[in-house]
Amino acid sequence: MPMSKVVVTGADGFVGRVLCELLESAGHQVLPLTRAQFVLGERRIANPSLESAIREARAVIHLAARAHVTREAHDDPLGEFRRVNLHGTLAVAELAARAGVARFVFVSSIGVLGDASGGRIFSENDAPSPAQPYAVSKWEAEQGLRVLAQSSALQIVVVRPPLTYGPHVKGNFLRLLRLVRSGVPLPFGGVRNSRSYIGVHNLCEFLILCAFHPSANGRTFNVSDGEDLSTPELLQLMAAAMGRKARLFRCPVPLMRAAATVLRKRTELDRLTANLRVDSSLAREALGWRPALDLRTGIAEMVRSFVG
Repeated sequence: MPMSKVVVTGADGFVGRVLCELLESAGHQVLPLTRAQFVLGERRIANPSLESAIREARAVIHLAARAHVTREAHDDPLGEFRRVNLHGTLAVAELAARAGVARFVFVSSIGVLGDASGGRIFSENDAPSPAQPYAVSKWEAEQGLRVLAQSSALQIVVVRPPLTYGPHVKGNFLRLLRLVRSGVPLPFGGVRNSRSYIGVHNLCEFLILCAFHPSANGRTFNVSDGEDLSTPELLQLMAAAMGRKARLFRCPVPLMRAAATVLRKRTELDRLTANLRVDSSLAREALGWRPALDLRTGIAEMVRSFVG
């Protein structure tokens, strides 16, 4: 693969740092963009120096987003998510189109298809059904990018990952790691769910593939490690990597749901008890992608980084 110039937004984030490292190690010229360099949320970015810097880029990989909001401070959460994840995304894409960038890889979310897959496995053929403001804003951004692609030469690729893990992880995985390390008993021993995940290294390799592969143009991909775990299995893997045993006890899921509803933690609990399985066969068949790191090895690496 010849060296190319690639723009990465959100380059200082959990995924962005790994992505920039992999791009550079592959010999590409990386232009990392952080929020300090442009205001994400303005409907149009009027920044001649930024537009000039992006010129001659082969691709933009757009990671920057509003996510992991544990305590919402805005009266209109959906409006705030739209400001950053919808309007901000379209502003960056329009800037890329004006600068002559060939391809725009948008990191969306499997939440676009819903919070839970029930008894099926999410595929790209499923109708979008976003339930949370974050996912709604991502779905609206996907639609806006498709419209932009029809009126410009910019090629769009949409990637929908599930929960992403790896060294220096944030958000939900970090909270779970802290709970396991604390040694407090956790009431998930009786949970019988199945969820898909993706390691940050695997995700970044797939994003790079999407930036260059001819068959990725115009496609939407669900992507995962291809190995599903129940919440008890995940917690046990984390604990084992810490050299301890997970302290799990059985609590009826309906009782946990009732308590979580009172505590306004129902969404968080649903992520730990519901099924969310992802079919990533299209990514494998269309682009020949295979995850380089298996899930259990990736979880162990994440834990080693966490415990220091």
